[in-house]
Amino acid sequence: MGMFSRLTDIINSNISTMLDKAEDPQKMLRLIIQEMEDTLVEVRASTAKVLADKKQLIRKIEHLEEQASDWQAKAELALSREREDLARLALVEKKHIQESIKQQQKELGLVDDSLLQLQQEIEQLELKLSESRNRQAGLLARQTTAKNRHAVRQQLDNERALKTREKFEQFQAKIDQLEARAEVFGKESDNNPDLNKQFAELSADAEIAEELDKLKAKLEQK
Repeated sequence: MGMFSRLTDIINSNISTMLDKAEDPQKMLRLIIQEMEDTLVEVRASTAKVLADKKQLIRKIEHLEEQASDWQAKAELALSREREDLARLALVEKKHIQESIKQQQKELGLVDDSLLQLQQEIEQLELKLSESRNRQAGLLARQTTAKNRHAVRQQLDNERALKTREKFEQFQAKIDQLEARAEVFGKESDNNPDLNKQFAELSADAEIAEELDKLKAKLEQK
């Protein structure tokens, strides 16, 4: 594909549509920007060559105009010497040179048109390149933000999961303690089945003894 064909394709391309269809928009945009930059370098180099060609055309036209003036002077000199034949030949040469000048001026006009078109296309390409770079910066910012949000979300989820595990472990520890106490209490009850009964009897004996003491004291006073 020629350079000018690529330039036309890039300028007329719909980058948004290309990115929407791309599996990796970031990678696609990098390729598009690289293509634009390479094409821009080539177009500028081509523009420099056209400018050089224009300068050569201008110099050539100036040289032909000098020759036309010289033949004009020769024709006048021949007539002044009554050499109409030589004057006629000088004017014929002048006419040929003037035709060449017209042809070169036509070429110069085409070169000017090409330069104008190239300049306009360069401006369009530079504008599109600037927009693509801005879009690339935006995509990078969005990508960075998405990664940061994902990292924060992941960290929050990890902390929540950690707290949940801690609460579960605390609850499990309490259950283990309750089960251990129940197990110890059960063993003590199995080893001393009448322990509570004995303590109850001791309490009852103490009350009876207290009543007897009160009764004895009452009798001694009488």
